[in-house]
Amino acid sequence: MLETSTRSRRSAILTAAVAAVVVVVHVAAAAEAVSDTYFEPFNVSYDHRAILIGGERRMLISAGIHYPRATPQMWPSIIANSKAAGANVVQTYVFWNGHEPSRGQYYFEGRYDLMKFVKLVAKQGLYLHLRIGPYVCAEWNFGGFPVWLRDISGIEFRTDNEPFKEEMEKFVKKIVDMMLEENLFSWQGGPIILAQIENEYGNIESSYGEGGKSYVKWAADMAVGLGAGVPWVMCQQSDAPENIINSCNGFYCDGFKPNSYRKPTLWTEDWNGWYAYWGGRVPHRPVKDNSFAVARFFQRGGSFHNYYMFFGGTNFGRTSGGPNYVTSYDYDAPIDEYGVITEPKWGHLRDLHTAIKLCEPALVTVDGSPQYVKLGPMQEAHIYASEYVNPNKTLPEDIGICSLFLANIDEQKTVSVRIFGKIYSLPPWSVSILPDCKAVAYNTAKVVAQTSIKSVEYGSLPSYANVTEFNYIGLKDGNSYFTNNWSSYKEPVGAWGNNSFTAEGILEHLNVTKDVSDYLWYITRFNISDEDVEFWKENGTSPSLSIGKSRDLVRIFVNGRYAGSTVGDWVPVHQNIELIEGDNEVALLSVTVGLQNYGAFLEKDGAGFRGHIKLTGLKDGDLDLSELSWTYQVGLEGEYSEVYTQEGEKNANWNDIDLNTIASPFTWYKNSFDAPEGTDPVALDLGSMRKGQAWVNGHGIGRYWSLVAPKGGCSNYCDYRGAYHENKCSTNCGLPTQSWYHIPREWLKSSDNLLVLFEETGGDPTKISLELHYTKTVCSQVSENDYPPLSTWSDQNILNGEISVSSIPPQVYLHCDDGHVISSITFASYGTPSGSCQNFSQGRCHAANSLSIVTEACLGENSCTVTVSNSVFGDPCRGILKNLAIQAECSLMNNGKLFVA
Repeated sequence: MLETSTRSRRSAILTAAVAAVVVVVHVAAAAEAVSDTYFEPFNVSYDHRAILIGGERRMLISAGIHYPRATPQMWPSIIANSKAAGANVVQTYVFWNGHEPSRGQYYFEGRYDLMKFVKLVAKQGLYLHLRIGPYVCAEWNFGGFPVWLRDISGIEFRTDNEPFKEEMEKFVKKIVDMMLEENLFSWQGGPIILAQIENEYGNIESSYGEGGKSYVKWAADMAVGLGAGVPWVMCQQSDAPENIINSCNGFYCDGFKPNSYRKPTLWTEDWNGWYAYWGGRVPHRPVKDNSFAVARFFQRGGSFHNYYMFFGGTNFGRTSGGPNYVTSYDYDAPIDEYGVITEPKWGHLRDLHTAIKLCEPALVTVDGSPQYVKLGPMQEAHIYASEYVNPNKTLPEDIGICSLFLANIDEQKTVSVRIFGKIYSLPPWSVSILPDCKAVAYNTAKVVAQTSIKSVEYGSLPSYANVTEFNYIGLKDGNSYFTNNWSSYKEPVGAWGNNSFTAEGILEHLNVTKDVSDYLWYITRFNISDEDVEFWKENGTSPSLSIGKSRDLVRIFVNGRYAGSTVGDWVPVHQNIELIEGDNEVALLSVTVGLQNYGAFLEKDGAGFRGHIKLTGLKDGDLDLSELSWTYQVGLEGEYSEVYTQEGEKNANWNDIDLNTIASPFTWYKNSFDAPEGTDPVALDLGSMRKGQAWVNGHGIGRYWSLVAPKGGCSNYCDYRGAYHENKCSTNCGLPTQSWYHIPREWLKSSDNLLVLFEETGGDPTKISLELHYTKTVCSQVSENDYPPLSTWSDQNILNGEISVSSIPPQVYLHCDDGHVISSITFASYGTPSGSCQNFSQGRCHAANSLSIVTEACLGENSCTVTVSNSVFGDPCRGILKNLAIQAECSLMNNGKLFVA
């Protein structure tokens, strides 16, 4: 009776697990179909093995999504695509500086509508891990701290400091109380099952001594005392108190164990990609390695895993941290910054999650450690079973629950291992998952998911000529959705308004700007004698301006003329300048490019200048300009007048651009454009511009900067084998780190959209272009000896043991984006094709009916499956292992007709 009950429960779980994740949802329909109800109230607790949902252990797979890095219109599809990939949890930070931009003034609208986001997660039937922090790091401006915190007397961040603790507790309580009022915790029928206090504090705790230790205990007690009623987590916190679960962040966490046996093993940040900085390469993490890390985590006892990020999104406006992090936060995530699925990462991870969920009955059954079997010098097995099984004998027929993980951590060799009387081949650096301890459902190194090629790839350019001496790309003419009526107006150099002020000495940048703008003018005047001028002539020298240290960027103007710039993180500045006899003016533009978001003592980091500012090379020695009076002007005149809005643009004196002097620094540009047809995301190419900021209809698209990555450090082939690090599989060498910028559809009108740019150094707006961002080409190559589709594991005949999983042939599965269909098949071959996506070629063995069969199955469809079997194509070459390779093009359906963008 017990065995029948166990098998019945296992069957139900397997069927549900497969049904939830094997098919790509039509996102728009899925988002509209969800009901307005949430959950029946349930309690969340934990034991040493797992998080308990309503008293039952669960294996939880979480998708990291940051709500402000997308628009509310994008949220439903992102959540739906995360669910379709097998996630049952969504994880997000709470962004303090977005929600409390001024002390005591709160904001929960637009992209910061946290309540709406949480409710959308609930409507999709997913749980939520709410990381309140309130420090988030996240490559987000100032780590999520509001800059006004720095101005509180006596404050010191993240330590046993009363002013800081008072503000932190006030905000954390605000968030918890809002969730309680809306019944969003699990015991109220809401989705929130976990909360987090602090964030990676253990990495810097030693910097604060005893104050750090007492702060950790205070933060834990404060959080637990707020009445959230769900477990609290501290990540990277080995000294977390007993009532807090400490968790792991990193590329690999399979070796992590919490600081108490009574706590489960949680992986709160699996870095499945990495961030990029201006002038750097673009990082990528191979999905074969990422899936290997996740499989190893669950193999070795993990129970909660979160992808950081599953959707990365965009650092709109001035939200990117730094210094010098790019506007895109794509993070090589399974869902790209535009909300479009990235393959094969999304599909291969979806299959992994299905395989793990097939194993969930066994994973939750084992109370202690699984059976461990050493199969070779670098090969091992972990058996999760309801009873002891002898690995050296055939698996008993009446075994109740049994799942097996086989790992080969050798980085070079494929190895055959023997267990339960069967031999299994393990590729290097891979894990095979056997949900029934018999048949392999999934191997991390064998990818059967399709590959997608998008119309615009991260970092790509539509065309380019050469890298210029200034380390920028020179462009050819681009396409245009824009009119030819580009207008411009010059931003004044130096003080421009009556809100400037004068003070003695050098003031710290953030103390003056309060971070309302990237820009702060420092202006001073002094007299140069005729003796100094004569001295320079006689000696063939010139004076220099020196600054002790500067960050992130300083632009130097002398008597209204540009002299030079220096970029760096607290670097010394030495700039030769030209001075005239008599009165001279030096204007220094201090520019921030994202505030520091990581490290100890953030409140002391600041921006602008440190040390003395001097004139050197004078006849009678240096002149210390630091001791003079300086005039300070916060921001730009165009910012102050809001010329990037429909109303504010009227405040500027715009002129038609002069094509002969178009590459002009300190210039505002504007133009109008019609939105491209369809609903696909829109990408703005700013590769012809140099550095500045962009707005569309008053919305900040973000900073742009066309710095070029080093030419070296990339390779055509990325070897997934071996431990990953952020520089291992970089791309984009010799190209700008970012050229394409996301314009959310939510911000566009059908026509007359206003684009405004502020250009610091001189670009060419006439070469700006728009493109639709969508999956253009899909490819797949599957062998006839690959594993059958995971959906077969829910077949009742297989569950009853009437047929074997191994008797089911594999399939090719292709899909276009929602709203698109397969418009042409450009390659199809069943036999021995070679090559890869966009480079396939037929082999000697080829079934002549390949194209016709694939065309019949796929043409005009949003998605299709083709079985890889002789029974479908015939056998074009007996005794030879055959593959099916397909390449297809996707096009938009517009009112029932194909539309080619």
